[in-house]
Amino acid sequence: MTTDHSLSAKDLRALCRRGAFSGPTSGFAKGHVQANMMTVPREYAFDFLLFCQRNPKPCPLVEVLEPGQFAPRCAPDADVRSDLPGYRIFENGELKQEVADISAWWRDDLVTFLIGCSYSFESALIAGGIPLRHIQQQRNVAMYKTSIPCLPAGRFRGNMVVSMRPVKSRDIARAVEISGRFPQVHGAPVHIGNPHAIGIADLSRPEFGDAVEVLDDELPVFWACGVTPQYVAELSRIPFCITHSPGKMLVTDFMNE
Repeated sequence: MTTDHSLSAKDLRALCRRGAFSGPTSGFAKGHVQANMMTVPREYAFDFLLFCQRNPKPCPLVEVLEPGQFAPRCAPDADVRSDLPGYRIFENGELKQEVADISAWWRDDLVTFLIGCSYSFESALIAGGIPLRHIQQQRNVAMYKTSIPCLPAGRFRGNMVVSMRPVKSRDIARAVEISGRFPQVHGAPVHIGNPHAIGIADLSRPEFGDAVEVLDDELPVFWACGVTPQYVAELSRIPFCITHSPGKMLVTDFMNE
């Protein structure tokens, strides 16, 4: 798998389509909006759209595709069935398969939602002098299920998932200010400090991604995460849906600024 972080968004998508890139997209195509993906049958699309509108922090919409459509406006040459590094197939709330291409599962009634990702503002944090340990260690960001409730909509109900990045205490105000400039990709943190206050028992055991150490002069900083729909699909037991694999985004042509 390539570690060339200078790849363009289009080149990275092409590698995914060929099956030549399967890792997390954090740190790639700097400045580009990255998107989580949630694909549901048409009969559940309105409820999920309403869920996103009621919960813009974990589910900031970048784009909604028409039923059966797979070429998004945010990356016109892309194909959402093949241009992400990995996908998950859920049936009745259970993860059935993790695959590199979803063409075999595609149907004309499927509606795809592209949701902003906090990877998008990571380059701005780094440029602001805030190092990110998961990128330095070439790991996936740590993601946790929480006790923070989302507002329900129709069939969809559940709690928020968050991503965590350790930040030095002196840099926290700057991290909040920088990420707050990007509301379309989760914006400012939802919690800082005590993980137990939001239902996280053990930072060393994330439900998704890879754990990283929090040093003595750092605090864990938690951002709303676009993996939330996967947790909600699990809790709501939706008969069928397709999502991105955690940390493996559609890298769009849209720019953050």
